[in-house]
Amino acid sequence: PFVELNKINPSSIIELFELELTVGTHIAAGNPQSLPTVYRFHAGANLNNFGEVIFQSNSYQRVAVKVQGFEKKSTGTISRPTITFSNLGGIVQNPSTPNILITMSDFLNSVNQVTPHNDLIGAKLTRKMPLASALDNSNFSSGSNPFGTPSSDRLRDEIYVIDRKAVENRQVVQFELTAAHDLENRLIPQRVVTRDLFPAVGTFV
Repeated sequence: PFVELNKINPSSIIELFELELTVGTHIAAGNPQSLPTVYRFHAGANLNNFGEVIFQSNSYQRVAVKVQGFEKKSTGTISRPTITFSNLGGIVQNPSTPNILITMSDFLNSVNQVTPHNDLIGAKLTRKMPLASALDNSNFSSGSNPFGTPSSDRLRDEIYVIDRKAVENRQVVQFELTAAHDLENRLIPQRVVTRDLFPAVGTFV
């Protein structure tokens, strides 16, 4: 699956995101507003001439968003990345009106009407990293992918969960993420706990 990555000059890695909401927590049961449960978007960091990126027939809209902290830590601790949305309009409101954006604060108000003070906590965020060669032909005016025949070349998906809202003001809304396997109330073993990280391991008082 990584033929493209093994080339001397592989194509660019494209960063795409999927925000998945939970019915009953973030969206009212029955979904009376017909809101989507999955929002697909990208930050426009790659292939900036595309307002929309099509990957595996799914549309990812470009929004004003900044992501940080996805790098793996050498200490063995799990990274807690952040995702920051512009609060001047940032999430696609409805697939039938893809050019209409609402502010993230308005989006949170809608969620909090379902679950008070939730602020998207528990929503799943998937980071997808296909190579440019894996993008659908429909992305290109020529009708064919200039980087190669669309394939499955991609890095492994990274799955996170929104752990808390860190910042909300008129300019931005920032969320702190945690890895999906690093949540409270998970049964062990999920991670190997060693004395260099937790000196008290195996010590009883």
